[in-house]
Amino acid sequence: MFIDRAKIIAVSGAGGDGMVAFRREKYVPRGGPSGGDGGKGGSVIVRANSDLNTLINFRRHRKFAAKAGANGGAKEMFGKAAQDVIVEVPLGTMVYDDKTNELLADLTQNGQEVMVAKGGHGGRGNSHFATSAVRAPTYAEKGEPGEEKMIRLELKVLADVGLLGFPSVGKSSLLRKVSGAKPEVAAYHFTTLNPILGVVSLDYDRSFVMADIPGLIEGASQGTGLGDEFLRHVERTKVLIHVLDAAGSEGRDPLNDFHVINNELELYSPLLAKKKQIVAANKTDLIDDPKKLEDLRKAIEGEGYQFFPICTLTGEGLKPLLEAAWKILQEEPDVSFEAPEKTIVYEVPKDEFEIEKKDGVFYVKGKRVEKLVGMTNFEDYVSLRRFDRAWRFMGLDRLLKKQGIQEGDTVNLYGVEFTFSENKGTEEEEE
Repeated sequence: MFIDRAKIIAVSGAGGDGMVAFRREKYVPRGGPSGGDGGKGGSVIVRANSDLNTLINFRRHRKFAAKAGANGGAKEMFGKAAQDVIVEVPLGTMVYDDKTNELLADLTQNGQEVMVAKGGHGGRGNSHFATSAVRAPTYAEKGEPGEEKMIRLELKVLADVGLLGFPSVGKSSLLRKVSGAKPEVAAYHFTTLNPILGVVSLDYDRSFVMADIPGLIEGASQGTGLGDEFLRHVERTKVLIHVLDAAGSEGRDPLNDFHVINNELELYSPLLAKKKQIVAANKTDLIDDPKKLEDLRKAIEGEGYQFFPICTLTGEGLKPLLEAAWKILQEEPDVSFEAPEKTIVYEVPKDEFEIEKKDGVFYVKGKRVEKLVGMTNFEDYVSLRRFDRAWRFMGLDRLLKKQGIQEGDTVNLYGVEFTFSENKGTEEEEE
């Protein structure tokens, strides 16, 4: 089954906690702090794999969670970092953040990858916090929390040549005749419900990939018939072969069909309508009047398109058609993909906080706040002092005052509640 859209949940692992430990060696008096750092949590990475051609694996397996890093140990031993989780997808997969609709990556090369959920950093052990004033710190950081994201995957098939046209004009028959692909062929409409790829070999060292795109009808760009579900697959092709039923065996006018489909391409994407296109007039064995075919040729060529009469039943005319497609492939530039080459930015600007008042409680949210809460041990006095300094450095007092907070009001930071005090900042109430 061909599946070209899927949603997955990516959960990265939290970093391991730092260790509070001291050296206790026989001949090392006052050995000092020796707590090690926690290990990094595992990330979730999406990677392109040329051996895959569908997203069907994600129908049942939707959640991908990495493990947390190990905690730090004594004698400044680092905790073990957790392994990353690799999610393999077909070439041509576009990766979106489903919440923001941001395009994170367009994976078009084998092995190309993008990190969609970053593992948390390990917390620092108490060996990092020794100073001339505090030589035996009893404080260590907790590991940075992981993150959870809903990721949307959309597959656009990668093919050199795309077949388009109304249903039952012979696209599937053409693909079967010129490649090893075996699309369904039957005497009814919409026998092809999914894009099908086949490799066309002209000779020993000349070949290209051809895609049979499910039949389009008038109104496809607005969702009629199979709708625009598969129009996006055409965007990845370099040249289009527009297949017509030259005999009008379905009771339609082939020239009108040609204009209708091209109009749908224009409505869907002006860039798609500008793709190089050649016309294959199929079912010539059913034409009883040669003048009918000649009139169609003149009309098509008059609009600037190459015209090739073919018969997929006998194979007549296929060689010139494929040679013309090959020639265009050599002349046309490679398709430019829309995803920019960029890294995902996980840290937010310093002033990006969200404050919401609900039932008399001020809820403060933001990536930096979440990280601060997750890495603070609220049962340790020194840790609370560091938390209070970070709170003031981020300017949260000032932002809360702008929202109208008063002395004694409650502040909630990801489940941890404080009583606001203008003179003393915040005092912890409960966790």
